[in-house]
Amino acid sequence: MSQRIILWLLLSVTSLQLSAQLARKYANEFLEIGVDARALAMGKSVITSTRGADAGYWNPAGLAQMEGKYDASIMHAEYFGSIANFDYAALAAPIDQTATVGLTFIRFGVDDIPDTSLLLDADGNVDYDRVTRFSAADYALMFSLANASQRIPGLQYGANVKMIYRSLGRFAKGYGFGFDVGARYEKKGWTYAAVIRDVTSTFTAWDIRIDDELAEVFRQTGNDMPDQTNELSLPKLILGVGKHFSFSDDFGLLSELNAGFTFDGERNALISSSAGLSVYPSLGLEFDYRDFVFLRMGAGEFQRELGFNNNVRTAWMPSMGLGFNYRGIRVSYALTDIGSQGVAMYSNIFSLRATIGGTNTLL
Repeated sequence: MSQRIILWLLLSVTSLQLSAQLARKYANEFLEIGVDARALAMGKSVITSTRGADAGYWNPAGLAQMEGKYDASIMHAEYFGSIANFDYAALAAPIDQTATVGLTFIRFGVDDIPDTSLLLDADGNVDYDRVTRFSAADYALMFSLANASQRIPGLQYGANVKMIYRSLGRFAKGYGFGFDVGARYEKKGWTYAAVIRDVTSTFTAWDIRIDDELAEVFRQTGNDMPDQTNELSLPKLILGVGKHFSFSDDFGLLSELNAGFTFDGERNALISSSAGLSVYPSLGLEFDYRDFVFLRMGAGEFQRELGFNNNVRTAWMPSMGLGFNYRGIRVSYALTDIGSQGVAMYSNIFSLRATIGGTNTLL
């Protein structure tokens, strides 16, 4: 038995060393942007409350709470002065009384980028006919499965299988594969949730395509040829707790607190340590009137920022939004980073969600 333990420890240490060599703190970061204007208005604190198609992204366990035959959600957002476009679509449907499946598609890209790497011809003359355009885009496709436990009332659990494709025009292609798992538990009016993204680590392999002509441009301009062809996204844990308070038959309040934990090295998070642990708290509130009109606000993306005179300040992203729910049609709006408190620019975001064959009062 002791020999087996020693062998297991050696294999674990070797695995961690290999993971550390490949791990990138911000690999596949486009998957951290977030979907659904409701969630963005609440500071992304929604892993206990999101259900239906949007749960495939935030917490696959929430799919098991879907009501209706089908549930669909779409969103389009523009960032950095409309330079980058973010598109999202999701669909969910129950299999039986306890199981639900979901499909999620995400694209984040910058299009029509001028490629001037071959602007000069062989004689050193400028030739604008040699300028082409390309797109730098990231794609993700997630297949989700969730189930409601029949043994433990109030418990739901689920998982994602996600495939990633990243394209940098003719220069490089990346292919990734990973898993997410999630669970939520309701008891005495409180809901607790846990999500592990990239639970087995998400591995992305890059195919860098540098031809001889482009390699010569790199050499002449003093740029290094890229040689890193693989990257690893380490697991991230997110914990959440939420509760809905009813003030009367007409008014209610949903409050939710989330905390994300990363283990890939010290970050500029609100809470971090040299051991590699970083903690990102967030808070979301949703006021509702007869489950018809919703006012939302949130605070998240807390991080330490180095300013002038080497002063360190805490940057964060406040957000707010509105929502309407009428016969299963849900329209949500979010205004993120109000007053430019955080490091990102503010964004106006809209999303649409519809439940067919049933109603679900949660927006």
